Amino acid sequence: MQTTQLGSSDLNVSRLCFGCWQLNPKFWGQVDIAGWEAAVRGALDAGINFIDTADAYGDGGAEEELGRFLAAAGLRDKFVIATKFFWNFTDGDARFADTTPDYIIRACESSLRRLRTDHIDLYQIHSWDALTRPDEVARAFATLKQAGKVRWFGVSNLNPEQMDLYRDHFEITTLQPGYSLLDRRIEQRELPYCLRHGIGVINYSPLYRGLLGGRYTADSRIPDGRAFGPFFHDEGLRIVAEALATAKTIAAEHDLTMAQLALRWTLTHPAISSAIVGVKKPDHILGAIKATEAPLSQEVWHRVGNLFSAAVAQVEALES
Repeated sequence: MQTTQLGSSDLNVSRLCFGCWQLNPKFWGQVDIAGWEAAVRGALDAGINFIDTADAYGDGGAEEELGRFLAAAGLRDKFVIATKFFWNFTDGDARFADTTPDYIIRACESSLRRLRTDHIDLYQIHSWDALTRPDEVARAFATLKQAGKVRWFGVSNLNPEQMDLYRDHFEITTLQPGYSLLDRRIEQRELPYCLRHGIGVINYSPLYRGLLGGRYTADSRIPDGRAFGPFFHDEGLRIVAEALATAKTIAAEHDLTMAQLALRWTLTHPAISSAIVGVKKPDHILGAIKATEAPLSQEVWHRVGNLFSAAVAQVEALES
């Protein structure tokens, strides 16, 4: 497994990151925990040392499961752990954005408790909060860093202007955005910005909620938990399925599965440090490892990218 330095930090992480969003029953249903634990062990055996989660995944449930297992198995020190905060969900079912200093401190303490660890390697703001001044966020971060509770800080789902506001007050180690063959919007601004400023990029949804994994066809009934958006239904799904059929031929030419091709395409971009793969069972992560072995050539990268860009344009035309 290839590794890379994460931004300007001293964190050296695997090119694949073990994603824990799947431990969120609201979106993904119940998970076979034994299978998930086997996947964590399998990932470690394969050289994957990077795990990403968030307090919002299952309202603390994902952190609880991860912390319980790593503590029981004695594996905490084998992984770089990244988690996120943003949603204040402490008052029943109500959720609201909260990056006030007091809440950041409380949220971090709660994550540390659930993860059963004394420090978080990478602590990320899950989204942009327009109501809290960046200097106030920085004040909380300084407190956590001085106490040794957080090593590095990152952001998620932010644009360059928002990152600029934060960078005036604290160092941003990473950006976590969505990026895939079906969602290339960050190529224009966010990825060049991160390259310019030495910010590592950990992209989520490289398989676009499984659609780029290769198992769906125009006739597939995609589970409701992931089937939101025009690519998953009717004519939109047919158009994407046609692109997938062509892409599978390209993948086979390079002895890759469709999922491996989609991941390798993402990882070939020079701004991408690590791609997050959502995991429920061992083959979800183990089947992805081959994607990290080498980059795609420029010709193939553009060939595959153009194929799906054309499909996206067709779907968008249907929506207009």
